[in-house]
Amino acid sequence: MPDRKMFWRILGRIFTSNRGRLLIILLALGAGAAVTAALLNLQIDAKRRITTEFRAFGPNVVIVPKGASASSSETLPESIIHSVPLKLPSGRAAPSAALYLVASVSVAPSGKSLSVVVAGTNPFAFVSRSTPAANPNEGTPAPEHVCVVGARVAQQVGVQQDAELVLANGDHRESCRVASFRQTGGPEDDRVEIALRTSQRLAGLADRISVIEITVPGTPRAIQNYIADLQRQLPDAEVRPVRQFTEGEAKIYNRISGILSYTVALVLVLTALCVMAAMTNVALERRNDVGLMKAIGGATRRVLRLFLAEAALLGLAGGVLGAALGLLLSIWLGKQVFGVAARPRLIVYPVAVALTMLVSIAGAYPLRRLANIRPASVFRGEA
Repeated sequence: MPDRKMFWRILGRIFTSNRGRLLIILLALGAGAAVTAALLNLQIDAKRRITTEFRAFGPNVVIVPKGASASSSETLPESIIHSVPLKLPSGRAAPSAALYLVASVSVAPSGKSLSVVVAGTNPFAFVSRSTPAANPNEGTPAPEHVCVVGARVAQQVGVQQDAELVLANGDHRESCRVASFRQTGGPEDDRVEIALRTSQRLAGLADRISVIEITVPGTPRAIQNYIADLQRQLPDAEVRPVRQFTEGEAKIYNRISGILSYTVALVLVLTALCVMAAMTNVALERRNDVGLMKAIGGATRRVLRLFLAEAALLGLAGGVLGAALGLLLSIWLGKQVFGVAARPRLIVYPVAVALTMLVSIAGAYPLRRLANIRPASVFRGEA
């Protein structure tokens, strides 16, 4: 007990002997902890932000018939969609079924026809531009009797809003009212989208689909694991990733994560060098104190433990203050980089504090020189 009291008394005396230099060390550690916490929080939040942004582009996993190609006409049973797992650790998957066929499209008044790709989807979403004032005596058409026309198809056929389209495929005919137009700059501009049930009647393929598209949340590795599990559950189908999304997401995240990781490592190294430079001066100033401690019977191990405790407490204080400031800094950086404030992650706080303490202890390496001091040499003025 007396040794423990003396230990804390000496440690308190160390902190009050040269406040200016200790304040500089504390500021260096706090700045390093702030930058470390901010970058680590951005690194974690970037994974969520990139995943969310890529999900806005559409499905990233598709299920197609075994050995299907672009020109094949194989189909899947519609019931297979019930085998798709929806609840995932990273969120909820959103599947949709589609049936594709080539049909003749014509406008009822003019009779001008054109062969286009017809996509029947479930769920079928459309945006109607009709207003109750324009059609006061008509109700909203059922989803099976409306369609969405691509911009290029509408231009070639000359179709107008609320016009009636006639779709023909052999002996099968269906009609629909144009609810809206779609212009994306992609393949959607060259096709007509209708409800899945309507496309099945038009193709004469009841309860059959061409593809299942799934929007799977999560990291690229989680998506790959999901694809592997789904392939085992559906041996008669082929599960494919939409590689331009999954690979693009992985590349962007790996680059951002790598840059942030290297920056964190560089900041920690620079912080350790700053602490090491300050501790070198501290070691030179404390030669006489260490010589006196060793002369009155202080063991070298206890002397070193005293200064390592000082470094650890400095790292703890700098880490606690700097990490809190860093989380606030990451919110501002998130707005500047992603346009949305980063969400503070609690796991970042103890990690940043622990890294700062390790840097502080590593920066105290010059204090090991004090272990080689001989009391006689100090008292004679030789050391």
